[in-house]
Amino acid sequence: MRTFFIGEQGVTEQTQDICINLASNPNDYIWLACTRNEFESNAERIQGALLNLGASPLLDLHVSDLLNHQLPSHHDFTSNYDIVVFRRLASYRASTTASTLVHAPIAQLQRCIDTQAVGFAVFDRVLLSVHPDSCSVLDSYASKLLQPSSLAGSSNKRLPTSSADLMLRIINLMVDGYLGLRKDLTTALDHWQNELLNPHTRFHHWTAILDARMALHQLDDVCEDQRACIQDWIEATKTWPIPETHAERTNLELLQVRSRDVLEHIERVIQHVRKLEQSAEAAVQIHFSVQGNRTNDIMRTLTVLTAIFLPLNLIASIFGMNFDFIPLLHKQTGFWWILGLMAICASGLTAFFWRKRYLSRTNR
Repeated sequence: MRTFFIGEQGVTEQTQDICINLASNPNDYIWLACTRNEFESNAERIQGALLNLGASPLLDLHVSDLLNHQLPSHHDFTSNYDIVVFRRLASYRASTTASTLVHAPIAQLQRCIDTQAVGFAVFDRVLLSVHPDSCSVLDSYASKLLQPSSLAGSSNKRLPTSSADLMLRIINLMVDGYLGLRKDLTTALDHWQNELLNPHTRFHHWTAILDARMALHQLDDVCEDQRACIQDWIEATKTWPIPETHAERTNLELLQVRSRDVLEHIERVIQHVRKLEQSAEAAVQIHFSVQGNRTNDIMRTLTVLTAIFLPLNLIASIFGMNFDFIPLLHKQTGFWWILGLMAICASGLTAFFWRKRYLSRTNR
């Protein structure tokens, strides 16, 4: 469990017990970050710390929500605090590149779109976040807060102005992971589309295409829940009392702007995922259309060849009849006359079909 004190003097991580007191400055607040296992084993201690910090204890239902790792993204609130559950990418790493998605598409797609729930309890001056074990989002943002440059007076304006602002910044960092995933998914699907539309190869990765579509549907559902969660949060902020001071009103407006910015990022992910779904579906349809056109070209070529050799078979059949008296049959030049007639018929039909573009390369 990690405790961060965020105020006008910068950010400091507390090493003592979490039951500390906030300063009199109303702009100071505390971030309590713990894993789900730590929250489950120290629930009473954390509830007591919230009371000591001037917040209210969490309801049992909300404690269950924070402990539920299968819970979808959603927002709930009471008169004292807000509960936000947001699902982040669980196993997407920097090593998950486009090349790995292309060469191992099925397993890699299933792993990189796996998600885990992160819960937030947002009080006026306290933020309680419950993360999965080994949460890279927690570690990266905590390191960013504790950078020496963040403690300088000129950089304090970049610090989160409230516990709600801090929560939105952490959520925005999670959404950035989805935005980074778009490029790799696009590269992988473009690779499969090129294989689908390549006339010189036979495509066998239909299972990969189906798994990719299922993964995209799953990602779409996750992002839809995220969008509904942030929309509910935005509607909740509109019901907050109007602050009395200008600085507080400015902070509330900035909070609403940041909320809309997070919502816009989520909508960008949703739009891109749906474009990928449509692109994959269009590639499959184009593949079958190309295969149908190739089949038609093959059947047309075979039909033309049949039409060319049909008169030749007719001539050969006539002169192969078992009659004694057939014109040109007993003449020494009869064979050459018949052979010439067959050549003229074959050449004429070939030229005719070529002019009709039945044998043209441009139609293949």
